[in-house]
Amino acid sequence: MSLKDRLSADFKEALKAHDKVRRDTISFARAAVKQYEIDNSTELDDEGIIDILTKQVKIRKDALSDFEKAGRNDLIESYTNEIKVLQEYLPKQLSEDEIRDIVLETKKELGISEGKAGMGKLMGAVMPKVKGRADGGEVKKIVMSVL
Repeated sequence: MSLKDRLSADFKEALKAHDKVRRDTISFARAAVKQYEIDNSTELDDEGIIDILTKQVKIRKDALSDFEKAGRNDLIESYTNEIKVLQEYLPKQLSEDEIRDIVLETKKELGISEGKAGMGKLMGAVMPKVKGRADGGEVKKIVMSVL
């Protein structure tokens, strides 16, 4: 079953179960996918859908810090629940140790020495390896600590 089919089936299931958070979150995700397909006149495969869902999670995580500053606990709870729903459709996220291993292995492969000069090259080589399985901010933090 493709990811698009799974989203549709889960949306119908959420409707039947009267699960408002799940229904709305899946609806937003499906709308984002559909909008991308219309804008780019293309049909997305699972990898493309994962990219969109990853962006949706990132948008919500970025908004969480603003909500915390504003003391909007209602929105914090809502967005946290939405993030949980969206993450069900994403590949299992890598742990910090797994990311560090990939960074160190890539650093060794490329022969990058210590220092910030190789940061862009290392980030450019690591990101495709962890695409969809790790947050770019987390990867950047680990790359900086390694260099």
